[in-house]
Amino acid sequence: MKKSIRQERIERLINQYPIGTQEELMEHLEDVGIQATQATISRDIREMQIVKAQDGHGHLRYTIFKVGNRSEEEHLRETINEVVIGLTQVDFVNVLKTLPSNGNLLAAIFDDLNLPEIVGTLAGHDTILIISANADVAKQLHDKIAAEMNPEIIH
Repeated sequence: MKKSIRQERIERLINQYPIGTQEELMEHLEDVGIQATQATISRDIREMQIVKAQDGHGHLRYTIFKVGNRSEEEHLRETINEVVIGLTQVDFVNVLKTLPSNGNLLAAIFDDLNLPEIVGTLAGHDTILIISANADVAKQLHDKIAAEMNPEIIH
């Protein structure tokens, strides 16, 4: 099976069904006659920029992260402004608190930008740890993020 065909089917399935896990995605693919390993599905999810987001019913499901006509940097600034409610620097780590269900989405945006100040991210439901090489670099990143935060929603 060609990767492009498999990924097209994945996109169609996650737009059609409320799929929230790799296992569910693999089952749906099998239902349409596509066999794929968990490693292949994981790679497809990463390449296709699939993230988990809360749907209208409050359930987490896969969705394809699309920027549209905005630059990725602009999308990052807007998302920080809309969802970040707290920011704390601890040595070489910045801890971001987000509105519920926005941690993974914002971390995916940071990851996709490959910013030089970021060594890695770790995200959960409403918290992101952003690891930098040292405290000075973390402070630079902290200041950039703080400049984009919306003072009306900061707690």
